[in-house]
Amino acid sequence: MSPAAQPPEVTRARRPTLNAVAARAGVGRGTVSRVINGSPKVSPQARAAVEKAIAELGYVPNRAARSLVTSRTDSIALVVPESETRLFSEPYFSAIIRGVSSGLADSDMQLLLVLVRDESERARLATYLTEQRVDGVLMVAVHRDDTLPDLLAERAIPTVLAGRRGAEEPLGHVRADNEGGARAAVRHLLDGGRRTIATITGPLDMDVARGRLDGYRNALHAAGVVADEELIAAGDFTEDGGRAAMRELLRRRPGLDAVFAASDVTASGAILELRAAGRRIPEDVAVIGFDDSIVARHTEPPLTSVRQPIEEMGHTMAKLLLDEIAQFGTGRREVVLPTRLVVRQSA
Repeated sequence: MSPAAQPPEVTRARRPTLNAVAARAGVGRGTVSRVINGSPKVSPQARAAVEKAIAELGYVPNRAARSLVTSRTDSIALVVPESETRLFSEPYFSAIIRGVSSGLADSDMQLLLVLVRDESERARLATYLTEQRVDGVLMVAVHRDDTLPDLLAERAIPTVLAGRRGAEEPLGHVRADNEGGARAAVRHLLDGGRRTIATITGPLDMDVARGRLDGYRNALHAAGVVADEELIAAGDFTEDGGRAAMRELLRRRPGLDAVFAASDVTASGAILELRAAGRRIPEDVAVIGFDDSIVARHTEPPLTSVRQPIEEMGHTMAKLLLDEIAQFGTGRREVVLPTRLVVRQSA
């Protein structure tokens, strides 16, 4: 074969190595490794030289090799103790996920979404997390007796919760002003002349539901109205739960003239049941929900609701967790985000 007929030589760009960065910067390989892994034990001059060499060579650290040195996985878990059906049907969870994703956008962290549907899955998850498969954990929908956060704390795994288990929650967490939002909702109903005001709660083993019930009671007390226990019905943040609770409330107190529901999804169920019972909204019964989700804008009539900044909650959770990971547990804190009432035709 003549030289002209020979196939062209295939050239491959060689990936810059740690040694190449060290040679360009005029430092040792160990110094380059310390700069890459964020060690403070490097002089400003050496750090600047290494960073310049990395930029000039286009060096990209090998994540797998770095994890062996730092014990970092560059991943965090978002734990949701719900079924796939509820995860994708309730706006709260999708908004939290969007917020968390935006909070991690400028980091190298990968987000793992973990659903926990029963005790066997919870046990497997506990084993997985405590084997240091992730750098940190975000948890939503926590209940008072949930022991997983305690296990994570014992193993020194950075953890941030959406909400809290109780007033003495030791872990970092982000929550809305549930009590204040509920108080504003009931005060609005009172100002509109409603006096027989019912409420449908969330699960009362969750701090978020207890806070909203406290706000309901406190608003009535401040107005000199005695809270009637027959006007309080248990719900579970679902539409079916809202319908069942509304049927019970109408059975107990058919003359009620307002309902404060602990979530928009619950309120949508209450509205369906009120309409089935021949009640006009808001002429006969005013209804207020909580979340100000997309559900509130698609009920008939559109739902007055307490807006909680759900995406901001997710974003803030992610930032708190990144701080805690970077500071090795010293970044734990509590953030309470404000709520506000959004008035529409239902009240």
